[in-house]
Amino acid sequence: MSLKTVTCRVLCKLLNHGVVASKNSVSARDAAAVLQGRISARGYYNSGKASRQGPGKVANIRVVDLRSDTVTKPGPAMRQAMAAAEVGDDVMREDPSVNELQEIAAEMFQMEAALFVPSGTMSNLIAVMVHCRERGDEMIVGDLSHLHIYEQGGSAQLAGVHATTVDNLPNGSFDLEQLESKIRHGYPDPHYPRSRLICVENTHNIQGGRVLPLTFLQEVRALADRYGLSVHMDGARVMNAAVALGVPPSTILQHTHTVSVCLSKGLGSPVGTILAGPKDFISRAVRCRKALGGGMRQAGILAAAGKLSLLEMVGRLEDDHHNAKTFAKALLECDPALFAVDMATVETNILRFRVQEPTLSPSEFCARMAEVGEGEEAALGQGIQVLMYPHFANSVRAVWHLGISPEDTQLAIQKMQLVALQYIKEKVRAQ
Repeated sequence: MSLKTVTCRVLCKLLNHGVVASKNSVSARDAAAVLQGRISARGYYNSGKASRQGPGKVANIRVVDLRSDTVTKPGPAMRQAMAAAEVGDDVMREDPSVNELQEIAAEMFQMEAALFVPSGTMSNLIAVMVHCRERGDEMIVGDLSHLHIYEQGGSAQLAGVHATTVDNLPNGSFDLEQLESKIRHGYPDPHYPRSRLICVENTHNIQGGRVLPLTFLQEVRALADRYGLSVHMDGARVMNAAVALGVPPSTILQHTHTVSVCLSKGLGSPVGTILAGPKDFISRAVRCRKALGGGMRQAGILAAAGKLSLLEMVGRLEDDHHNAKTFAKALLECDPALFAVDMATVETNILRFRVQEPTLSPSEFCARMAEVGEGEEAALGQGIQVLMYPHFANSVRAVWHLGISPEDTQLAIQKMQLVALQYIKEKVRAQ
């Protein structure tokens, strides 16, 4: 029996139970209006968590949180490892758990050294500060990169580093001719900044978790070497890229000088990022981390979680990729056909899809997915709230992670089909 047939049968049951938006809850259109006021074209991080139904409405609610893989929580084994961690003063380089984590990461990434820092934003900023040693130096970044859009312009604000952008292509890469045209020449001509750094992002967040081709990375590195520039990878989700390509992360990172790898997304740690690169780079990075307030003392409690992430949580990322593809296929099978998604672009755990119905905005669709309709619990045994974000270019972003099971994915599919059918019924009645 096909997924579409099963889903349709469930939806018929839902409709027979009279599943409609609760008259006592905020309407989808009102909720969408609130969301639209909070979310700019580049601001999905601003959206608050969907409100729960009040007491007496629905007793049993299942929340499927697809807003981001940053919502992951440490499981029992990770909490136990954290509780048992041996600790010391990491600023004095005496925390054995932190030191071990850094050694594990350096070996895994085939880098000379690594540094544990509190966040990916700090890690990227430290990399920029070390590579671009003088105020007024310049880095070249993608116009849709996380570093350029979502990190508050910290490179300019705190490091005095100017950014020039190249266009991110749909797969997250750049046009190499455009990239080369952005490199400054003639230093020390007083009119221009000095090109120092090229930044790439892998996987690419805004473009939907796309994996940068290895040939592209090889060509970028060759271009950088030709002009004496460094290459830094914002590899917050580079482990997803490695799993998708079926290669060790070092195969990807051989084409970069430095990398920032997040431990607190799909890898499940509560806090932390690894910055890796040459020994002299990491020595300077330690100083920058301290200046930015990132020098932690008995950080081994957090490093213990990071060790578990790198050693035991990488293989399971494939499950997240599979669940994202399952939901994407269901979008294409949805009847009525309200959604568009290119399956060739669904490479990892981030899914971007478009709402094709002109009168249904991404904000309203997300609001409808997040509210529980009257009769939903009777039909499914529980209410279902699916949390997603409106995103770029009339699209919706959904992210799979270790907190989302195959069962959760099926519940999200049922809710999506229900929302689609309800919307079309409302539209027909209004005509």
